[in-house]
Amino acid sequence: MSALRLTALIAATVGLALSASAQSLAIVGGKVWTGTSQGTLENGTVIIADGQVVSVGPASAATVPAGALVVDAKGKWVTPGFISAFSRTGMVEVDAEESTDDTSASSSDYSVALDAADGFNPDATAIDVTRIEGITRIVVAPEASSNLFAGQGFITDTSGAVDSDIIRGAFLLVSLGERGASLAGGSRSAAWAQLRAALDDAASYPARYIASNDGTALNRVDAGALRAAATGDELILIEAQKATDLLAIMEFARQNPALRIAIVGADEGWRVAPQLAAAGIPVIVDAFSNLPASFEQLAATSENAARLVDAGVKVAIVNLGDNSHQARLAIQVAGNAVANGMSHEDAMRALTTVPAGIFGMQGLGVIGPGARADVVVWDGDPLEITTSPDDVLIDGVIQSKETRQTELRDRYLKLDEHNRPLAYVKP
Repeated sequence: MSALRLTALIAATVGLALSASAQSLAIVGGKVWTGTSQGTLENGTVIIADGQVVSVGPASAATVPAGALVVDAKGKWVTPGFISAFSRTGMVEVDAEESTDDTSASSSDYSVALDAADGFNPDATAIDVTRIEGITRIVVAPEASSNLFAGQGFITDTSGAVDSDIIRGAFLLVSLGERGASLAGGSRSAAWAQLRAALDDAASYPARYIASNDGTALNRVDAGALRAAATGDELILIEAQKATDLLAIMEFARQNPALRIAIVGADEGWRVAPQLAAAGIPVIVDAFSNLPASFEQLAATSENAARLVDAGVKVAIVNLGDNSHQARLAIQVAGNAVANGMSHEDAMRALTTVPAGIFGMQGLGVIGPGARADVVVWDGDPLEITTSPDDVLIDGVIQSKETRQTELRDRYLKLDEHNRPLAYVKP
């Protein structure tokens, strides 16, 4: 999907969603990290109306509109809502129960055409848990299972609303490296042959399919679904870890300059960081992936993110471990990246402006006039593990801080002994 089309879809959806629910607010006196050229305001005020940021500036110069709800942020941090740049949140409820897992479809006849948004469940318990930790937008990906094409990913908010704002077809996920090699027939050469043949099918669609339902690598439905990515109108997100695989992706990008490519994983990215920067290919990394868990991760290091940024690579930070339920840990991972050489500013960008840029999310990841009012008020530095949000806003609406876990906590925290059921007592 082109950035222009994505922007139009976002604007249209916002207009419909905010007409009945937005409220005027003033967040007063906080340390405002804007993500813009304004930098960080030590004593700032953010004015919000109709789901958008109206103004942001020094508290001394701000005028609070009459009737606005005032949020006292003195002594607190105020940031854009954080963005999880890669997760499977809302696609899985119980890992061990197949019927609640819509991430993959190994028995399907289709791959590229699989749309993960069709399986999204905004009622999944992980959505609320993710939201109360300060993440307001999630990039949700399917999982490759029948071949190296996982399918179409989407972007949504963490409101938990039945009519959550969903941007479909935000990217196509392709698995290369060890995983892709296994799915394509057993080798990396097989994976690359399948990818090139599939792009050839898409380039020849629909002419190649006039007389037959099958192309060289893809059936008619998948070839049609690949068309947007093959023409550069949709981002291709490629899973890969090993330095040599990353070099192969960069050569592929050089040979196909019309394609829009980003990489997720890149545990050995630091080894080819200058080349990635020169190629202009952004990466999405788990900055705490520091173990040689496989042969393609032998050079993994906790300094990966810092070294990539120092080389000029655009880096977004995520938690790739248990990414169906623990996308929220991306914030802790970013804090770990700071402890391993990344600047605080770059770590904040890796959770906001960089993922917004990778996926063309206009008006998100920043606090500035005209931006969408995804805003979080924190009780301290958001990258400190003891910090938590006091208020979370999505499109200018203050969100609930309740989850299934908090409800269970409150239910049993002060349980009346007289209400306990009869229990067996051993004689």
